[in-house]
Amino acid sequence: MTSRTPIEKPMRADALRNRNAIIAAARHAFAEQGLQVPLDEIARRAGVGEATLHRRFPDRESLIAAAFSDKMADYADAATQALADPDPWAGFCGYVRRVCAMQSGDRGFAELLTLTFAATNPAIEDLEGRRARAYRDWVTIVRRAKASGHLRTDFHPDDMILLLMANAGVVAATAGIAPHAWQRIVEYLLQAFTTEHARELPAPPQRGALLRAMHRSQQTAG
Repeated sequence: MTSRTPIEKPMRADALRNRNAIIAAARHAFAEQGLQVPLDEIARRAGVGEATLHRRFPDRESLIAAAFSDKMADYADAATQALADPDPWAGFCGYVRRVCAMQSGDRGFAELLTLTFAATNPAIEDLEGRRARAYRDWVTIVRRAKASGHLRTDFHPDDMILLLMANAGVVAATAGIAPHAWQRIVEYLLQAFTTEHARELPAPPQRGALLRAMHRSQQTAG
């Protein structure tokens, strides 16, 4: 006897159109309102019924994974490019600027960076795997920048969470009025991170507390 691997049938053209429309609508809705936007709102934007949405994406986590697959790849790529930069300090600054830029235009992505998923499926596992790899690369980016003598020695990798929280506040307060104001606060902070401006700092908060605080701030933002 021989075993045969089932061949997945290609998606019908109308089903593929619906799937793509749902993903596009989810990306826009998550960016504007965060990850808890009602699924019926996404279905309405996509021009499909809720039943169609649930047929394509049985749970919110599956839809999040599909909507943010490309952006999480960009997030991981930002860390890879920073590590490839022959100048560790330039790599550090480039990474911070790029991630803050990604955050500035997407409230859902900012939430995604701190969200823990309860559901387990291959799409979510891949998303979390990329996020975990990016964080490990970030730790290496920080270590290289310190070794170069440019980054203050008491900078902690989790200080990035504080930076993202500060950036989120500026983005929320200036949206539609001064949309590029976040760039100024990021540059201020990058200058403060240098050894030239190093002064004694209070101890950093625990990572778990920071993640909970950032997630709460995103849930209550505008």
